[in-house]
Amino acid sequence: MGKHYLNPLFAPKSVAVFGASDRPDSVGQIVFQNMLQGGFKGALYPINSKHPEVQGQRAYASIGEIAQPVELVVIATPPASVPRIIEDCGLHGVKAAVIITAGFGEIGPEGAALERQLLETAQRYNIRLIGPNCLGIMRPSIGLNATFNKGSANIGNIALISQSGALCTAILDWATLNDVGFSSVVSMGSSTDVDFGEILDYMVSDPNTHSILMYIEGIRNARSFMSALRAAARIKPVILVKVGRHPAGSKAAMSHTASLVGSDDVFDAAIRRVGVVRVQTVTQLFTAARALSCGFRPVGNRLAIVTNGGGPAVMAADRAADLGLSMATLSDSTVEYLNQHLPSNWPHCNPVDIIGDAQADRYYHAVKACLDDENVDGVLVILTPQAMTKPLESAQVLIDLANTDTHNKPLLTCWMGETQVLESRKAFTLAHRPHFRTPEPAVEVFSHLYAYYHNQKLLMQMPGPLSHHIEPDVESARLIIEGAMLEHRKVLNEMESKALLAAFNIPVARTMVAHSPGEALLIAQQLGFPVAMKINSPDITHKSDSGGVVLNLENAHEVRAAYQHILDNVQHNRPNAKMDGISIEPMVVKPNGRELMIGVTTDPIFGPVITFGAGGTTVEIMGDRAVALPPLNRFLVKDLIQSTHISRMLGDFRNMLPANIDALEDVLLRVSEMVCELPLLREMDINPLILDEKGALAADARVVVEYRQPSADRYAHMAIYPYPTHLVSQWQLADGTDITIRPIRPEDAALVKRFVHDLSEESKYFRFMNSVQELTEDMLARLTQLDYSREMALIAVVDEAGVEVEIGVARYAINPDGNTCEFALVIADNMAGKGLGQKLMVSLMEAARSKGLSTIEGEVLNNNHRMLKLMTRLGFAIKSSEDDPAVMKVTKPL
Repeated sequence: MGKHYLNPLFAPKSVAVFGASDRPDSVGQIVFQNMLQGGFKGALYPINSKHPEVQGQRAYASIGEIAQPVELVVIATPPASVPRIIEDCGLHGVKAAVIITAGFGEIGPEGAALERQLLETAQRYNIRLIGPNCLGIMRPSIGLNATFNKGSANIGNIALISQSGALCTAILDWATLNDVGFSSVVSMGSSTDVDFGEILDYMVSDPNTHSILMYIEGIRNARSFMSALRAAARIKPVILVKVGRHPAGSKAAMSHTASLVGSDDVFDAAIRRVGVVRVQTVTQLFTAARALSCGFRPVGNRLAIVTNGGGPAVMAADRAADLGLSMATLSDSTVEYLNQHLPSNWPHCNPVDIIGDAQADRYYHAVKACLDDENVDGVLVILTPQAMTKPLESAQVLIDLANTDTHNKPLLTCWMGETQVLESRKAFTLAHRPHFRTPEPAVEVFSHLYAYYHNQKLLMQMPGPLSHHIEPDVESARLIIEGAMLEHRKVLNEMESKALLAAFNIPVARTMVAHSPGEALLIAQQLGFPVAMKINSPDITHKSDSGGVVLNLENAHEVRAAYQHILDNVQHNRPNAKMDGISIEPMVVKPNGRELMIGVTTDPIFGPVITFGAGGTTVEIMGDRAVALPPLNRFLVKDLIQSTHISRMLGDFRNMLPANIDALEDVLLRVSEMVCELPLLREMDINPLILDEKGALAADARVVVEYRQPSADRYAHMAIYPYPTHLVSQWQLADGTDITIRPIRPEDAALVKRFVHDLSEESKYFRFMNSVQELTEDMLARLTQLDYSREMALIAVVDEAGVEVEIGVARYAINPDGNTCEFALVIADNMAGKGLGQKLMVSLMEAARSKGLSTIEGEVLNNNHRMLKLMTRLGFAIKSSEDDPAVMKVTKPL
């Protein structure tokens, strides 16, 4: 693939500034001054129709007067003029624009209409836009400061992407004094065109960007956002601040789950799943970025604290407990080592108090021992200036220790005070080591490092839509939903809800519905006493609150009385509710049973969400639940369960036997299957799900469905695309060799590395168009950790003595237009001429066609004769590339 399509925006060779001015403190004056003072390494043209010269530079009345190509324009003119400017730019081949001007959609209908006109014009000429109503963009390494910020930015390797221009200015001001540098600064403004997803996609491929910081106010396209975050986070640390954590107001909900789960819960679950760290403040944003840039390799949450004062250590330990971190238990060998090097009155445990008169040698031995201890995942070192303390010597010892190759655990320092520790802080800064003034922020950064490690493990999970060998009866489930919708009902009754669960092999309590006291009696006798009776109404979510539940009915007399009692209660408490009889089921008696709840709700941005937590009638009051985005696998299900308080009650608890966790995991996996395969499922409660040592049983269930426009993409309703198991196929060569063709997985990295290593030099050159010898870890991650909604790679593998060996791969990546894709194909040299290349390409084109793509295209070197012959056989159109005569462009409609 060639240069990134956003290259004219972030690496332009020429820039024109519309509205460039000499008028002091005008936006046009500041932007053009910033471009001049930044030392932009390209051609710069001020455009001002009223003045022949601006800030000592020749000015142009229009872009048409500029005889040279212009790649990027920056617009700071009145809003009404912007569509016409974009039209002129399109006629002169401009590819990108930064629109600083405000006064569009944010001011009302008139501005929104102007914004639509602006976008339509830009799309007609294929001009990509940042803004409007933005601060602008910076690329300090090339002197590009297309902003109206009063000041520049240091060159560095952090990309800052922000929806708030005002916050950008504050961050830039802070960063200058704190020696923080940037590869890019992007103020997005209204995001009329280019959004988070595309900017992230560029930053992933930008070699100058090592980490990405984001300030987010809201998300428009969840699939694009999640897909781009996954791509970015697997290569570079991504840390973000999201505001609006506590939105005012409430929403009407038809289920417990919908009333429990807020949009911020879902956002948290989403960014954890894609390997991103979320922080709460701008300071945390940068301190976390600095810590991750130090080369630390966090692996857990067990913290050791080394201190020369007890009070600060207690403060740190308290904050660790608040954040769910563990205080490391020192090994016997560590304690023995410390006994030899510390005063006898040290506390012999963590925190390691090395006593107030500690000097550099004690700090060295204590910190080294903790770093060497396998029970310790990170160390916080605290120093308070006391009479015998030598802060700078102790700081230097730790810097030297941190720079050794043997230690890559997080090592954080907190030198408290001011005057006596000032030189020490300077030393830590020069050594690029994270340091803090007080213990609590240091502990918070350690928690962010752990979150990064943990979330990266979540990122690696690629569950398929189905998780069990027992196939669900998806067709029956769909018929149940369609039956309700034909009757114009959104809420399934209890019988239908339980039938839906049963179709996905979830154990349910046997339930029957009575429409009279006599029927109730007959059903109770058939089911066997004791029984439970509940109102059967599509309008009532909380049955107990309406007086619609009676439990432990032991005989016929009680059943008859309960029938009328329930009707009277509901008529009094919910007079307008539609009643469709009373459901009766055996009373579930489980002495060791725990009441749990599993739910599904639909977030307006991220789509379906699965929740788990404590169940029963007090579910809203208890508020104990965790949230996850489907699809799920065993690893993700375990993480979901362990994120709740109720999980502590699932083992040995008082006199109860341990619950059957495997059965609970099975139910959660089957709920994930329901979410994947039933796009019309909007909300669901399984409450209570009763779990004991024998298994799980859904005692009650409620399902809400909603019509959704059919899509060619079977998983279009989900923010995270499942592993596409439907694309796995078997094939056989003419010589009888069995081949599996399947989508690539993250765990295929070693497979791919060996495959590329074994290719001939010619095959490597034809595939990568340069002399690649070995794939780097970053390249391997990009090739194997896919988001299947934006790209696909089908690998062909054979079994050799029980080990999979890759013999070919075909992949596509969807282009920015969303309708076309670019492909790549390579097969093992010993597979040439056996039909494998054609089989892989046909499979790839079928996968692209099923995604609704219209065209597949690629670039082939003109001396790659075998590939060009294959393209001819497959019906591709072939022509020379306009950019490079050595490359042929091949294209085929799908």
